[in-house]
Amino acid sequence: MIDFQTHPSQYKHWRLEFNTEIANLIMDVSPENGIFDGYELKLNSYDLGVDIELYDALQRIRFEHPEVRAVILKSGKENVFCAGANIRMLAGATHSHKVGFCKFTNETRNSIEQASNDSGIKFLAAITGACAGGGYELALACDHLVLIDDGSSSVSLPEVPLLAVLPGTGGLTRLTDKRKVRRDRADIFCSTEEGLRGEKAVEWRLIDETIPRSKFEDHVQAAAKELATQSDRPTESQGIALSKLSKTAFKDNEAIGFNYSTVTLRVEPKVGTATIQIIGPDTPPPDTAEEIAAQGDQFWPLRAARELDDVLLHLRTNEETIGVIVFESQGDLAQVAAYDDLMETFAENWLVREIVLNWSRVLKRIDLTSRSLVALISPGSCFCGTLAEIVFACDRSYMAEGEFEELAFPEATLQLTNSNFGRHTMSNGISRLETRFLGEPDSLTKARESINTPLDAESSESIGLVSAIFDDIDWEEEIRLFVEGRVSFSADVMTAMEANLRFAGPETMETRIFGRLTAWQNWVFQRPNAVGEAGALQRYGSGQKPQFDNGRV
Repeated sequence: MIDFQTHPSQYKHWRLEFNTEIANLIMDVSPENGIFDGYELKLNSYDLGVDIELYDALQRIRFEHPEVRAVILKSGKENVFCAGANIRMLAGATHSHKVGFCKFTNETRNSIEQASNDSGIKFLAAITGACAGGGYELALACDHLVLIDDGSSSVSLPEVPLLAVLPGTGGLTRLTDKRKVRRDRADIFCSTEEGLRGEKAVEWRLIDETIPRSKFEDHVQAAAKELATQSDRPTESQGIALSKLSKTAFKDNEAIGFNYSTVTLRVEPKVGTATIQIIGPDTPPPDTAEEIAAQGDQFWPLRAARELDDVLLHLRTNEETIGVIVFESQGDLAQVAAYDDLMETFAENWLVREIVLNWSRVLKRIDLTSRSLVALISPGSCFCGTLAEIVFACDRSYMAEGEFEELAFPEATLQLTNSNFGRHTMSNGISRLETRFLGEPDSLTKARESINTPLDAESSESIGLVSAIFDDIDWEEEIRLFVEGRVSFSADVMTAMEANLRFAGPETMETRIFGRLTAWQNWVFQRPNAVGEAGALQRYGSGQKPQFDNGRV
């Protein structure tokens, strides 16, 4: 089982160094410490284990070091920045692992850009040596790219000519959408194994600067300090430590799972479902930002977000045959609303901002999870504000109508807050409610008018906030029929249908990466030209040329 929890003391592939407002994030991959056996991580190439550490490092910069305003991303090895995803790992991995690996690395690089846009943490890539494939894609996520001018260091995306696959972490899209590289130049660049360097790379906007070796280190430091001036991060505040999540495994005759402090995961392999129940806060929110900081990573919204994120990553990676994820909640709706109000009151506080942004990342993780998602709003539920975003992220949502005699819980209600109207945008750049009501502007208006009002099933259905409502006579039977029907469909067609329906509305760089690039890469990863016995991934480094089927499909 792959565990997504780690700590800097356990890192094998990265080093973090802090110098007041500047942090050094140093990639120094240990070749012998791949997440699987059978390959070496040579030339700073990476696998999922390397990226799990990167994700953790980014979280710690955000929460534990508020003084950091700029990050220098660089290599700890001579003559190579990063060779990208490890080819032997890709050649030997299952199809689902390759696809999940690409998705996670995409999300991690998107989080770098979110940190720059919304957290005030700027990133500079100090490129020395070969910067190829996923290594260049990692650099592309940064705000400023500086390449050493030493006659050999270069940037490249060689996947197409060498491996018969696409750059898997947004490289094609970031070239055109972010770097504004001309289409014909991008075509030439992505078809050339050796890539580009020097002034031509600057002219084509592949990098921002190329600096001679004698001036490189001083220039990188000066450029990072200049980037830091653009930040509003507090230099005098104390960070909070992110402790290891506490979870207890359980197993019974029908299910396996984990109990966290705010989340319970129950997986039923025979049925093909996983149920995630979120437990609302059991104490009132603190009154001040200082009290929030004093609670640290035990502050309920942060604790819940971290635990939910860990559950989602576990399901994606370790429970590949589970087709339906059911979201439930239990708790005091008023308490959840009070925490949501608190987050709005102190929205300008650096820590609160990071917690809100962390929730945005977790909610996007739900959006991008290729499973059927359903929310059950039952008596005693606490889907309110930020937690209600989970309902709107789901493909279906069912709400219990009236009181259920056998349950000693209050009638099911759903409540909206200001957080549902733009605080947590989807990959398409608009809120989940805006996406839901693209063709129903009056419904969006009605939803906005109902802010801070507990809505019963009938009211929720009349506005259009849920898919259907059922009373206590029909509830269990209707849910059973939905689940049985869903798991009977082809997993392939469900993934394709859901991905196409979830992202209505505007197209952004992010939706192009996930909706187009990853979808095509998913397909390419199954083609014999890439992964067949004579395919490019299998024959890479063997001295044998790949054999291609030249039929266009």
